[in-house]
Amino acid sequence: MIPYLSKRNLALAAANVVLCVAGVLPAAASPANDANARFRQEMSACNSGQSSQDADTCRLEARNALAEAKRGGLTDAPGQYQANAIQRCADLPGNNRSDCESRLRGEGRSEGSVDGGGILRETVTIVPAQ
Repeated sequence: MIPYLSKRNLALAAANVVLCVAGVLPAAASPANDANARFRQEMSACNSGQSSQDADTCRLEARNALAEAKRGGLTDAPGQYQANAIQRCADLPGNNRSDCESRLRGEGRSEGSVDGGGILRETVTIVPAQ
């Protein structure tokens, strides 16, 4: 025999199911959650010596990045990084400008790293004798 379910019991059973499912699902990703998670990762790298910076500078940069992310200032609109890079070439004259832009587009050869102090990008332009 099936026990009698009142509307109240049915509502309580449904509420229990909802609560159980909600407890199993991960928290929705939000910019604040992402920023806090990134901050924890950066602080872990700082504290373990895995950063290329000294520990105090690393911690300061991590705190500053968290604050900026919470203000919404660390978003990267599509193409913004490339546009900023190309803009650095804008003040160079003539051929120097086009050579600079081609290096930033990945033409030529590159060596080094940010951790090592910088990336050296080189293109070779052959200029005919005059």
